[in-house]
This record gives sequence, structure tokens and C-alpha cells, in this order.
Amino acid sequence: MSLRLILASASLIVLAACGAPDPEQPDQAAPSAQAPAPQAGAAVLTAAQIEAGVPQAAAAPGAAPPSTAPAPATGEAGTGPAATAPDPGLVRLQVLLDRTPFSPGMIDGLAGDNTRQAIAAYRKANNLGSGDAADAALLQHLAAADTSRVMTQYVTTAEDVAGPFSPAATGELADIARAGTNFTSARERLAERFHITEALLQGLNPGVDFRRAGQTIVVPAVTNTPLAGVARIVIDKTERSARAFDASGKLLGFYPATIGSSERPAPSGTVTVTGVAPEPDYTYDPKRVTYDRGDEKVVVPAGPNNPVGTVWIDLSRDTYGIHGSPDPSKIGKTASNGCVRLTNWDAEQLAAGVKPGVVVQFI
Repeated sequence: MSLRLILASASLIVLAACGAPDPEQPDQAAPSAQAPAPQAGAAVLTAAQIEAGVPQAAAAPGAAPPSTAPAPATGEAGTGPAATAPDPGLVRLQVLLDRTPFSPGMIDGLAGDNTRQAIAAYRKANNLGSGDAADAALLQHLAAADTSRVMTQYVTTAEDVAGPFSPAATGELADIARAGTNFTSARERLAERFHITEALLQGLNPGVDFRRAGQTIVVPAVTNTPLAGVARIVIDKTERSARAFDASGKLLGFYPATIGSSERPAPSGTVTVTGVAPEPDYTYDPKRVTYDRGDEKVVVPAGPNNPVGTVWIDLSRDTYGIHGSPDPSKIGKTASNGCVRLTNWDAEQLAAGVKPGVVVQFI
């Protein structure tokens, strides 16, 4: 998605409030590890199962419970392999929500707070009652509004598998700056493109070597439709969410978010958007703020695994913004250092609809 550069001198931005190591958040689950290496065998789920899927929570009484076999995916609330296999109905629901856009964050086929909050927001916006139940009426409403298939096939290209790739980031900014902020692998690049965990991507495509072009893979049919006409953004620090509204008060989009911490809280009250910078550099300047990252100025180059991801929405509170993330699995589950962090694809979608002067309310 192409974003118009509207922030002056955006190729180099000092983002001092957002680049410290994530504060400890012991009450939140840690993100999962990388997916296992490719292996042959049956797919965890098939496209046909997903297309016909109904979330287990909405299944008819007496329906078989979900499998308890370990799956190559990790849930929103888990720290290791998921206790249950991905639910094909939840994959379907998450893809449909992603296209509304009431974002569930990463598509993984597993229940978690991000998905439940997206359900609750969608139900309320569409007069489907309150609560976060993934019932048959919700799925029917989503499927009636969007009749397109939720899964599709994609053939990997030479561009997908071409580098340069960067090693996994360490906690040291200078090391990240030297190593670069590109994706770590073709599989990570494809997982982000299709809003899915690497683990589930591999599980849907067992035996596929994502380093090779010409591989036909099964992926979610996401759309990446940009928002338009955002007039107000509400950041809910308790819910960990960002909502975008138009001038009439209509809810345009809902996104799970990581928002500050007790040590470094997000702003309070009302600020405004001052501009948008796609593909920003990140600059640590000890003259402005220190987070135990040394006494030297460090510039981390632009890239999807930059500390602020692929886009920066600048706010009128100095050094604060709404931005992307190098690790979408952490969104809504860990603390940040004051800024509002979304998945890269959600941040890009939101950024496309804002302009200077848009009101941002922190509640």
C-alpha cells in the first residue's frame, strides 16, 4: 500500500519515547517462539475445512470438541505450543474480521483477547448485541456481508524469497542498526503479508520450503483496504485498543494495540495528528531521553523490523506517535514505552486515512 509522505523531514525521525526495551509486564503472556522447521505430513487445517468452519464456541450442542493434539501454532494467551489445535471456524472468523476491518491482530485460529475484543466491537457496531461471543449469528452476518472465499492460493515469487534478510533483532540498538531491519526470512515476509502467524502458515503448508520461488501455498485472502476519512481516533488504554471514526461518528476500524506501561504511560487527554511518515528511520538521541541505551546517538534504518515498524503517525505530544511493530505477536500482550503500537498492516491501514489535525483521544 502506498502512503503519501506528509511529515516534513520524515526520512529521519527522533522517536525517543518509543524505542526503549519493552517494560516487563508479568501479567501478560510472552510471545511465542518461531515456528518449527518445515516437515512433511498432513496439513494442520485445509482450505476446505476453513471455508466451512464454524467456531467451536458457536458449534451446535453435542458437537465434537476441538482436538487436544499439539499444533504448530501458538495461541494469543499461551507461552508455548498451543494446548488445542487451530480452530478452522476461528480462522474463518478472523479473516472475515480482518477484512471488515475489525482487526483480530494476527490470524492464528486460536481464541484470545484480541479476537474477543474485535468480536465485541463488531457486534456493537452492527447491532448484534453486546459481548464477545463468536456465535452463529455473528458468523452469518460476516459471511453475508462478505461472500468471498476466506482462503486462497498464492505462488511464491523470486521477489518473495530474495534478500536481503536480517538476523533476528537483539536488545541493542547499535546491533540492530548494523544488522538491518529487514525480514528475517521469506516465511516471515509472507506471514506478515497475509496477516498470519508463521506457525500457522507452515502448518497450512507442511513440507513447503519458503526459501524457494514457485511454491503454491494456501494463505488467508486478506484485502489490505486502506481507511478513508478518519476524523477521530480513540485510544483505550484499559482495553488496549485503537478505534477510528469518521466525522459523523461512524466507527471505521478497530485495532488491538500495545499502549504504554505503568512506568512509561501513554499520554492522557486529547492530542492531534501532525503528520504521517511511511518507512521511518528510528533515532535514539541521548540528548533528548535515556533508556539505558548508552551515550551515543544511534540511527536504526527503515524496515519492517524497525523498532517502530513500517509507518509512524506523529502526534502533537513531542516524541509520541501511533506506529507499527517488528513483532506483531506482541500486540496487546506486552507493555510499550508510551506510544501506541499496532501490527504493521493495521498501522498502515489506519495511517492511510488520517491527515494533520485528526483528533486523538486517550481514555
